[in-house]
Amino acid sequence: MNRRIARAATAALATLAFAIPGLAFAQAGYPDKPVRLIVPFPPGGGTDIISRIVADKLSTTLGWKVVVENKAGAGGTLGLDAAAKSKADGYTLVMAQTSNLSIAPSLMPGLPYDPVKNFTPVTLVDAAPLAITVGASSPIKSMADLVAAAKAAPGKLLFASPGNSTVAHLTGEYFQKVAGIKYTHVPYKGTAQALPDVISGRASFYVASLESAMPQVKAGQLRAIAVTSAKRVAQWPDVPTVAESGYPGFEAITWFGIAVPAGTPDAIVARLNAEITKVLAMPDVKERLGGELTTGPAAFTALIKSDHDKWAGVIKEAGIKTQ
Repeated sequence: MNRRIARAATAALATLAFAIPGLAFAQAGYPDKPVRLIVPFPPGGGTDIISRIVADKLSTTLGWKVVVENKAGAGGTLGLDAAAKSKADGYTLVMAQTSNLSIAPSLMPGLPYDPVKNFTPVTLVDAAPLAITVGASSPIKSMADLVAAAKAAPGKLLFASPGNSTVAHLTGEYFQKVAGIKYTHVPYKGTAQALPDVISGRASFYVASLESAMPQVKAGQLRAIAVTSAKRVAQWPDVPTVAESGYPGFEAITWFGIAVPAGTPDAIVARLNAEITKVLAMPDVKERLGGELTTGPAAFTALIKSDHDKWAGVIKEAGIKTQ
């Protein structure tokens, strides 16, 4: 009798493993092979730095093998497209961000992926303001100086960003509209390509994530003249916000989060969320990736949609176009 019950229970569990998406994967000991984390920007930039922090911790503390693959181009959309077309089995992750999930749909009508339908958000990883920086030898020492220089020579200042349609690009264009000035946008293929021109003064100023600008500011190669958050950041207590600099209400943040191809089993998404959340709670990681995080998949999905609505309004009002 007990044997018949045991056999029936075993058969039921086997059937359940196939009936419930992801259960069979979890029982097989996911992950049992290398996990690919696509980074849609070149090495050296903020997205790459954040991605490698997470990948390293998953590898060293959990024993996973997480391989970072930089797939740059088209403002981060090429990497997202590659992820969207990958098998939904939990072995392809992508570091998504504001620019390619919330902004790109309003700037690029022919986007090869749907930011809502083609991805399942796993967890937010970092959220931070942007930094407005100049070369250390630049005569521009404040936002007032920047505006004055732009008004003195309309269109002559060169505004560098890590790429077209990124949140940095959009923030720079938005400020141009708010301040009533004119400068020329120069998109680069990433932070590593832009920094030499900013440091040398060939580019007038640069908008980028705090993570990518901080090492050069600490090294004395760049000067931060403002941050785009509503409040000053703890890392740079002496650096004013754009709002403090004469533009009340101005705010722009960039966020980074892990997503997987739509259709990835729920069990895998839950496992990824749990393990990455543990990584984000580690003291050394918290020190490097500050910010208030919304880590649940549902809340992350809501953030993507609300940010899309916000930036779509900015794009329409300011008449911003991709170059």
